[in-house]
Amino acid sequence: MTTPCPCGTGAAYDACCGPLLANAAQARTPEQLMRSRYTAFVVGDADHLFRTWHPRTRPNDVRPDPGTRWTGLRVLAAEGDTVEFVASWEGGSMHEVSRFEQRAGRWVYVDGVVDRPVS
Repeated sequence: MTTPCPCGTGAAYDACCGPLLANAAQARTPEQLMRSRYTAFVVGDADHLFRTWHPRTRPNDVRPDPGTRWTGLRVLAAEGDTVEFVASWEGGSMHEVSRFEQRAGRWVYVDGVVDRPVS
């Protein structure tokens, strides 16, 4: 049985975000990177979050909260270097417009404007 990817594409984890989290592939688009970062929060992969966060804006501690149980991701728009999405967890959700840029040929997360919570 194949495990579905938490990012919501409907693809299998091993064919979707798995290679990105394993550092065996690079995101081709900001949306693909954002989906992999959501998946990293779901599975608790701080290394992927650290690797994909712009060093200028990255906090000292990028470890996901182990008490948060993520339940879904909905991408609302992806244009140029921005991705707008709603991420849900048990008990709430957040709306964010994230900004990305390329550094040395790799997409990285720069920052985002968060409206929280979303009902």
